[in-house]
Amino acid sequence: MKLIPCPHCGNRAQAEFVYERTADSVVPLDAEPDAAVAALFARANPRGVEEEIWRHTYGCGSWMLIRRDRVSHAIEWVKPLGPEALP
Repeated sequence: MKLIPCPHCGNRAQAEFVYERTADSVVPLDAEPDAAVAALFARANPRGVEEEIWRHTYGCGSWMLIRRDRVSHAIEWVKPLGPEALP
Protein backbone atom coordinates (compact mmCIF):
# COMPACT_ATOMS: atom_id res chain seq x y z
CA MET A 1 0.00 0.00 0.00
CA LYS A 2 1.26 3.49 -0.88
CA LEU A 3 1.88 5.89 1.99
CA ILE A 4 1.22 9.62 1.67
CA PRO A 5 2.86 11.97 4.19
CA CYS A 6 0.08 14.13 5.65
CA PRO A 7 1.52 17.43 6.98
CA HIS A 8 -0.58 17.00 10.15
CA CYS A 9 -0.83 13.23 10.73
CA GLY A 10 2.40 11.84 9.28
CA ASN A 11 2.51 8.87 6.88
CA ARG A 12 -0.92 7.45 6.16
CA ALA A 13 -2.36 4.89 3.73
CA GLN A 14 -3.40 6.24 0.33
CA ALA A 15 -6.91 4.87 0.97
CA GLU A 16 -7.44 7.72 3.48
CA PHE A 17 -6.92 10.37 0.77
CA VAL A 18 -9.01 11.60 -2.14
CA TYR A 19 -7.42 13.04 -5.30
CA GLU A 20 -9.17 16.26 -6.28
CA ARG A 21 -7.44 17.75 -9.35
CA THR A 22 -4.19 19.07 -10.72
CA ALA A 23 -3.08 22.38 -9.28
CA ASP A 24 -3.31 24.10 -12.67
CA SER A 25 -7.00 23.18 -13.07
CA VAL A 26 -8.22 25.49 -10.31
CA VAL A 27 -10.96 27.55 -11.91
CA PRO A 28 -11.58 31.21 -11.01
CA LEU A 29 -15.11 32.06 -9.88
CA ASP A 30 -15.65 34.40 -12.84
CA ALA A 31 -14.57 31.83 -15.49
CA GLU A 32 -16.74 31.25 -18.52
CA PRO A 33 -18.72 27.97 -18.31
CA ASP A 34 -16.88 26.37 -21.27
CA ALA A 35 -13.49 27.22 -19.77
CA ALA A 36 -14.54 25.85 -16.37
CA VAL A 37 -15.77 22.57 -17.86
CA ALA A 38 -12.57 22.18 -19.90
CA ALA A 39 -10.36 22.87 -16.87
CA LEU A 40 -12.23 20.48 -14.59
CA PHE A 41 -13.10 17.56 -16.85
CA ALA A 42 -10.81 17.55 -19.92
CA ARG A 43 -7.54 16.43 -18.36
CA ALA A 44 -4.44 15.80 -20.46
CA ASN A 45 -2.91 13.30 -17.96
CA PRO A 46 0.70 13.81 -19.11
CA ARG A 47 3.63 11.69 -17.97
CA GLY A 48 6.08 13.27 -15.58
CA VAL A 49 5.96 15.34 -12.42
CA GLU A 50 2.88 17.39 -11.61
CA GLU A 51 1.41 19.27 -8.66
CA GLU A 52 -1.94 17.89 -7.51
CA ILE A 53 -4.51 18.82 -4.89
CA TRP A 54 -5.47 16.02 -2.50
CA ARG A 55 -7.61 15.86 0.64
CA HIS A 56 -7.06 13.69 3.71
CA THR A 57 -10.77 12.89 3.71
CA TYR A 58 -10.74 9.87 6.01
CA GLY A 59 -8.23 11.40 8.42
CA CYS A 60 -7.80 15.00 9.58
CA GLY A 61 -9.74 16.44 6.61
CA SER A 62 -6.94 18.78 5.54
CA TRP A 63 -6.19 19.82 1.95
CA MET A 64 -2.69 19.54 0.56
CA LEU A 65 -0.62 20.19 -2.53
CA ILE A 66 1.38 17.12 -3.57
CA ARG A 67 4.17 17.13 -6.15
CA ARG A 68 4.11 13.61 -7.60
CA ASP A 69 5.61 11.73 -10.53
CA ARG A 70 2.73 10.23 -12.51
CA VAL A 71 4.82 7.34 -13.82
CA SER A 72 6.60 6.11 -10.69
CA HIS A 73 4.07 7.65 -8.23
CA ALA A 74 7.01 8.91 -6.16
CA ILE A 75 6.05 11.91 -4.02
CA GLU A 76 8.63 14.73 -4.03
CA TRP A 77 6.97 16.95 -1.42
CA VAL A 78 3.68 17.73 0.33
CA LYS A 79 2.51 21.21 1.41
CA PRO A 80 -0.61 22.01 3.43
CA LEU A 81 -3.34 24.20 1.86
CA GLY A 82 -6.03 26.30 3.48
CA PRO A 83 -6.22 28.11 6.82
CA GLU A 84 -4.31 25.36 8.65
CA ALA A 85 -1.30 26.08 6.40
CA LEU A 86 -0.88 29.60 7.84
CA PRO A 87 1.74 30.04 10.59
